[in-house]
Amino acid sequence: MRHARTRGEVSVSTLAEEFGVSESTIRRDLATLDKQGLLRRVRGGGSAVEQDVDVFAVVSGRAGAEKDAVSAYAATLISDGDVVCLDIGTTTARLARLLRGRPVTVITSSLAVVDELRHAETPEVVVLGGVLRSTYQSLAGLLTQQALAQLSANISFISTSGVNQTGHALDTTGIEVGVKRAMLQAADRSVLLADKGKFPGTGLLPVCGPGDIDMVVTNRGADPETLALLRAAGTEVVEV
Repeated sequence: MRHARTRGEVSVSTLAEEFGVSESTIRRDLATLDKQGLLRRVRGGGSAVEQDVDVFAVVSGRAGAEKDAVSAYAATLISDGDVVCLDIGTTTARLARLLRGRPVTVITSSLAVVDELRHAETPEVVVLGGVLRSTYQSLAGLLTQQALAQLSANISFISTSGVNQTGHALDTTGIEVGVKRAMLQAADRSVLLADKGKFPGTGLLPVCGPGDIDMVVTNRGADPETLALLRAAGTEVVEV
């Protein structure tokens, strides 16, 4: 279970090798865990079940005014002609809406971003492949990361489940962490978008630490100690 939660997906052959047992033993164990609802059995292995993740529509309705303010400022950071990576998330979907008609290129693994831009003549949209997470309207996994490794962007906008008191941006889903890190690597400049309710926040796994991201955009009233730690690490913090 720890392997599945950390990696998002695990294969039968990898688990058999790591635990020193036969593949048939692993298949039986995965089938048992699947019946118990603890993971989801997929062809060749298993993937984590995200029991604690709210569906996208529910999360989208929270802190709407704060997310609108963050996305509005984020839009000012984008210049015509830029190649822009947009992470999954309700704030990045709001940012996508503001890019309708802009002469930019958007790279994304978010189907919510695609929905915002599908009928607009511009921007040009590059959709990354991967494993579908229907609850959060995203594509993730190794295919997504490999696609990002072939691309180059001017700026990436990353979402987070929360920023903890040590200044680490976290995510609740292991399969998304690698995608976020790949987006950070793909761009010349990185921006974390997080409403004030995510300071301090919680999550399962660290995406990046203080100083690993160029800018954080949040709202006035976010936890001052966490913001001070980020500033001390060299990250520009904007409160809107």
